[in-house]
Amino acid sequence: MWIRFFLIGLMISLPASSIAQTDVQLATQFSDETRVKDYLISEKYDGIRAIWTGSKLITRKGNDINAPQWFTEKLPNIWLDGELWTQRDDFANVMSIVRKKQPVEHEWRQIKYMIFDAPDQERSMTFEQRYARYKRILDHLDLPHVIPVEQFTVASLPELYDRLNEYVASGAEGLMLHRKMAVFESGRTDNLLKLKPYEEKEAKVIALLPGQGKYEHKMGAILVEMPSGVRFKIGSGFSDQERENPPAVGSTVIFKHSGFTQRGIPRFAVFQRLRYSVY
Repeated sequence: MWIRFFLIGLMISLPASSIAQTDVQLATQFSDETRVKDYLISEKYDGIRAIWTGSKLITRKGNDINAPQWFTEKLPNIWLDGELWTQRDDFANVMSIVRKKQPVEHEWRQIKYMIFDAPDQERSMTFEQRYARYKRILDHLDLPHVIPVEQFTVASLPELYDRLNEYVASGAEGLMLHRKMAVFESGRTDNLLKLKPYEEKEAKVIALLPGQGKYEHKMGAILVEMPSGVRFKIGSGFSDQERENPPAVGSTVIFKHSGFTQRGIPRFAVFQRLRYSVY
């Protein structure tokens, strides 16, 4: 066993302290002008972004994630980037599990750490090289809860949208595109793109509007304001429990929509979830 870990150690070139806590890549929106042949593509996992520094697990804002010891004790001494995830369309459950200060053992057994990057110290490796590296290391570790995210390629834009439709039909949120030849770059970058069948935006809750009919005595809709100053109502996407305990005035919500009206109002706005600033 020690020989295997020694060999893995030879592949590791990144001290845990060499990257700052906020040093993560953030995606920009996909454009149809993108040369899709230049990218490796993977599923977009709707979980909690988690960075393994080589010694502890943190959010992309640098906050500690209180995982059980067994979850992290065999992780390698390198910087890993990924999502804490359970299954498709299960974000609220993941958030509930991960945010607890005292981890609940049987709940964390549901969590998988989906690794999609492992930046190198010198910032000289392309993403294509980093993908080969993190897959090799994690395959050697053989931990059932730590999974290297598979990357694939497409030859054309129509093929990309065909794959997107396949993934979305199976319950996935969308796709991520990593530029093959790009070195790691901290912050918002077009070396990392996200592609969804809809757009997501944020807005602040201005007022709670009462419901009617079957929603009488419950919240019917929320009045929200976007950073641009545009105000509009969101009345769909809420569970009965969320209507009984609606987002607080002043909180920020994430909603999805399909384009804008001529007045700049999002079309077909649907509530997704609250934005938790700690994450």
